[in-house]
Amino acid sequence: MATDISERKLTILKAIIQNYLETGEPVGSRTLSKYTDLNLSSATIRNEMADLEDLGYIFQPHTSAGRIPSDKGYRLYVDMLMEDKEQEITELRNTMLEKTDKVDKVLKQAAKVLAANTNYATMVSAPFNNRNILKFIQLSQVDAEQIVAVIVMGGNVIKNKIIHVGETISNENLLKLNMLLNTTLNGMSIEQINLGLIARLKEQAGIHSRVIGDVLDAVADIIQVDEDMEIYTSGATNIFKYPELSDNQSAQEIISAFEEKQQLAALVTETLASEDSHGIQVYIGDETPVKNMKDCSVVTATYELGEGMKGTIGIIGPKRMDYEHVMKTLKTLQSELDAVYNRQSNEQEGE
Repeated sequence: MATDISERKLTILKAIIQNYLETGEPVGSRTLSKYTDLNLSSATIRNEMADLEDLGYIFQPHTSAGRIPSDKGYRLYVDMLMEDKEQEITELRNTMLEKTDKVDKVLKQAAKVLAANTNYATMVSAPFNNRNILKFIQLSQVDAEQIVAVIVMGGNVIKNKIIHVGETISNENLLKLNMLLNTTLNGMSIEQINLGLIARLKEQAGIHSRVIGDVLDAVADIIQVDEDMEIYTSGATNIFKYPELSDNQSAQEIISAFEEKQQLAALVTETLASEDSHGIQVYIGDETPVKNMKDCSVVTATYELGEGMKGTIGIIGPKRMDYEHVMKTLKTLQSELDAVYNRQSNEQEGE
């Protein structure tokens, strides 16, 4: 890792952060001198801490002679952790799965287990298909003026949409429209359905060209990422365990974000849009896209359930959170969700 500080300063910074994570109290040179693996005098540590403060990695709260990490210090610490080899998958296997096959139950349970395991607030978004691939469309008559469009997307996500057509369509014509839509659109993404293609479909549909337009509008509404995406949360009240987050304003803002969930949805969108969406992402302080969480650190990871189905796992806590434990837990959960999907796929193939 290319940094502007020496190995000894890195060791001292790591010791400061780990001590602060454990105690929540500013750290002084005398405290650090008791670390047996440092083997440095208090005077040497004081000099190194002064350099670290000048470089912006630690700072002195006005009420104490000790030092605490800055956002820059946390960032360097997190980057060091993330350069280490991936932790072994050791926890949560038996706790999280509880022999349930349904993904939504697993995700709800995952949020609870994460909160209990970390003592922080947690969120898990339900998976959606970010590839937006159409697999199948089925139009059926509901009554004289309505049809229902059953739309199957990649990952076998099924959505239904009632469409008001204002006319009666015979079963024969519905069959023709179904054949036209499926032979043309099967395997296409919403981005590939351009104006030229739409015009060609409408021309081929003849007198039912308006129905084609209505169906494609419904597809566009359904296939895009849902603003009301399902997000499972747990442990929001854990924030009251941390004095720096438990004052009325900070706590209310964080609780509000968990209750309303729009900001959490923005966090999911940002995580999945990242170039490194397959890895662990850490947002410290002002780095977070959730405006009500500027006093927090937010650690996210993306899980995949095959065929483009993706979701986000997030852990929200104080800046002095136990990053190493959090990232290890997220890695474990990613692997567990992958195992759930593979197990389900194998069972389905064996049926």
